[in-house]
Amino acid sequence: MIDKFVRSMAEAMDGIRDGSVVMIPGFAEVGAPNALIDGLIEQGATDLTVIINATGKPRVAGAKVTGFARLVELGRVRKVVTSFVRAGSVCGDAVKAGTVVAEVIPQGTLAERIRAAGAGIPAFYTPTGADTLVAEGKEIREYRGRRCVLEEAIHADVALVEAWMADRWGNLVFRGAGRNFNPLVAMAAELTIVQTHHVCDLGQMPAEQVMTPGIFVDRVLHLPVGDPKLPI
Repeated sequence: MIDKFVRSMAEAMDGIRDGSVVMIPGFAEVGAPNALIDGLIEQGATDLTVIINATGKPRVAGAKVTGFARLVELGRVRKVVTSFVRAGSVCGDAVKAGTVVAEVIPQGTLAERIRAAGAGIPAFYTPTGADTLVAEGKEIREYRGRRCVLEEAIHADVALVEAWMADRWGNLVFRGAGRNFNPLVAMAAELTIVQTHHVCDLGQMPAEQVMTPGIFVDRVLHLPVGDPKLPI
């Protein structure tokens, strides 16, 4: 019987190695798998390369540092691949200090490079970033009169995912804006770990509502919260 649910955070995080490439979804922290990030902090892996859409808000005096920013603050991140590093944030300060290396990619290109990895597309051409610093060292070709940059797919060792609902096969539903990067990163990693708010029986989740098929999911941890109704 296929059952991808794990019993604890320690089981969910088992085997993540130092030096891993980790994808973390979320948009302005909506859809961010914060419980799994805390689990990764507790697990102890370090020297990480983290692929994430944005790296956090500016520091606020007296406010607790959480999520990805906490991972950076603890010195566990070596490199970040992102669309935006905010000045005055924990990550921004680390990049300025030279303790974290930042690779900045246009947001749409970042999303497509992740999607390409999951779809088995090794690389693609895009006009975004042509004739800018983004194109340095990359192959350029002209299509229909526009210069285009060759961008390679981005793969990861581990993806941390937040879902609204899951079944034991790992089929996932996301809620509202929480969908953002979650389906993309789920497809693009060797090991996909999911935190889910709700659980349903096989067949309870209508097939047309499945947003990530279980074939892409390895481990699911149930963290109960919120309204259990299926989103329509």
